[in-house]
Amino acid sequence: MNTINESLIPVLGVITDVRIDTPDVKTFRVVTPDGKKPFDHKPGQCAMLSIPGVGEAMFSITSSPTNEEYMEFSIKKCGCVTEWLHQAEVGQQLTVRGPYGRPFPVDEEFKGKDLLFIAGGIGLAPLRSVINYCRHYRSEYGRIDIVYGSRSKEDLVDYNEIIEEWVKDENVFVHLTIDREQEGWDGHVGFVPSYVKELGFDLNKTVVLCGPPVMIKFTLEGLIEMGYDKTQVYTTMELKMKCGIGKCGRCNIGSKYVCKDGPVFRCDELDELPDEY
Repeated sequence: MNTINESLIPVLGVITDVRIDTPDVKTFRVVTPDGKKPFDHKPGQCAMLSIPGVGEAMFSITSSPTNEEYMEFSIKKCGCVTEWLHQAEVGQQLTVRGPYGRPFPVDEEFKGKDLLFIAGGIGLAPLRSVINYCRHYRSEYGRIDIVYGSRSKEDLVDYNEIIEEWVKDENVFVHLTIDREQEGWDGHVGFVPSYVKELGFDLNKTVVLCGPPVMIKFTLEGLIEMGYDKTQVYTTMELKMKCGIGKCGRCNIGSKYVCKDGPVFRCDELDELPDEY
């Protein structure tokens, strides 16, 4: 049986934990009925979650491949399927299939490099898998900088994990910011693109970027102004994925299918695509 056919076969899953991250983001932990991880994946890949009678949708797998016990999905409430999932409780069954898409090149292009992760809002969710993978194999990567911003402190996804784990790692530096001043927040205030320029990173880093389209646009422009080349910057476009195997055509952009040629793209590859992306 080939890989594509295997990824088309739904695996029964059970929600074993529901964590409230922000007012509109929850993280769901999923295992098979016998308590195992549904399947293996690589950082940046996605999976289809299906609820019979409700619908199905594609989501980033936010747990690291190094986690062999379960799979996690951090999901923002923004539609029919996500509304239903946000009402789901521990014990709820669903189906999961995958993995889909081209992953981040963590074992090729990223190895031995200094890494700069830049995320806005729910954009941290797809990067969490990559960050935790690199943290697990810490000796194989250089300095890790993480710039993450959201509307408010309450909207920072995975805040407890960031504070309790990431900031304590050797040679990992976390830079948090929120859009506007807020009582009880003594950290940086400002938008992510301007904060990145303010931090003034050196140019020997490989950059991984994810967030709302406008944030990606202005952050990328800022990085280029700083002297970065688009060949140093990677992003993910999993929100455009639908079927995951290049059959439905929804994610077709020019000559590319996001689900097969992405969702991870190096930013110079995006220059080959029409402006619709």
